Amino acid sequence: MAATRTAATTTAGGHRARPVTGRRNEAPAPWREHRSRRWATPALLGVLLLPSTAAAHEVRPAYLQVTEASGGHFEVLWKQPILPDADPGLVRRLPIAPRFPAHCRETDRQLPDLTASALIERWTLSCGDAGLTGAEVSIDGLPRTLTDVLLRVRLVDGTAADHLLRSEAPRVVLSPESGRGAAVPTYLVLGIEHLLFGFDHILFVVGLLFFVHRPLQLVQVVTAFTVAHSITLALSTLGLVTLSQRPVEAVIALSILFLAVELSRDAGSGQSAMARSPWAIAFGFGLLHGFGFAGALAEIGLPESARAMALLLFNLGVEIGQLAIVGILLALLQVVRISRVPVPAFAARMPVWVMGTVSAYWFVERVLSMAPAAR
Repeated sequence: MAATRTAATTTAGGHRARPVTGRRNEAPAPWREHRSRRWATPALLGVLLLPSTAAAHEVRPAYLQVTEASGGHFEVLWKQPILPDADPGLVRRLPIAPRFPAHCRETDRQLPDLTASALIERWTLSCGDAGLTGAEVSIDGLPRTLTDVLLRVRLVDGTAADHLLRSEAPRVVLSPESGRGAAVPTYLVLGIEHLLFGFDHILFVVGLLFFVHRPLQLVQVVTAFTVAHSITLALSTLGLVTLSQRPVEAVIALSILFLAVELSRDAGSGQSAMARSPWAIAFGFGLLHGFGFAGALAEIGLPESARAMALLLFNLGVEIGQLAIVGILLALLQVVRISRVPVPAFAARMPVWVMGTVSAYWFVERVLSMAPAAR
């Protein structure tokens, strides 16, 4: 407890003692209220996000490749993301599956392959003289998920078509015109959705903004994070540097836990390296998150004819999603400033504690998911 001293106050009847705290240069009440309002926006966003992120996993696209080997005969490659189970020895597959026209008959299904992040199945289709031109292909169960499916069709005559199937549009009628030119712009959409539905990435961005107090710091943090993850995204996607996705995802969870610990120590006081140079920490962890972003591209690959453009658009999509999150935060902050909503100190800090708890849970869960591979 702070020491107290006695100060004399002169009144009409003489002297009267009153207690005065020994703490000097105490901040006035208006500053404390402003500080509470500064925490109100992340607190509000935390309340909105944390229930949906408690068991969140990164949303990755599925990939369906249909290649015509000869007239009416097709080779099918189906790659769908998997989710770790509570039992480290098990994985959960998404309840989605491709559906082909009734005149196509499945033959020669191979044993599935299981990688660290996907279940891969291969089989052949015999569709007779009708082929797949003008036929409908759909993904059963897709409307009940957040996953997109990139459908890539290559015919024996060299015709190519690409389609992005989504929960609101899980089917497509195949024709050369319908998929022409769709592949490269699709990567922009995938980049946006990868950020917006990657709850761990969102939580990291929110954590970074707790350390931003001035517009210049905001520019520095966003720029540093962007440059860093762009570097590792390109290096990983082009195959120059590769890391296993499971360890990367575990360390991403650890990066969020680091931010939560710094915030719980009142890093905003300026005493920590994070508070003094948030852009440097954003750059360092941005390199790591770039490998996480590359995981989505690893599932579907890049079109050979436009690798650089597809990579650029995916990265641009990630930036659009990131700026959307920052914009929402700034808009909420402005609303809080205008409304002058009082936020108790414990309520403002609670999202930081929950963020630390959730990220610690993610870290342990993702480490345990690597256990089978270690045996």
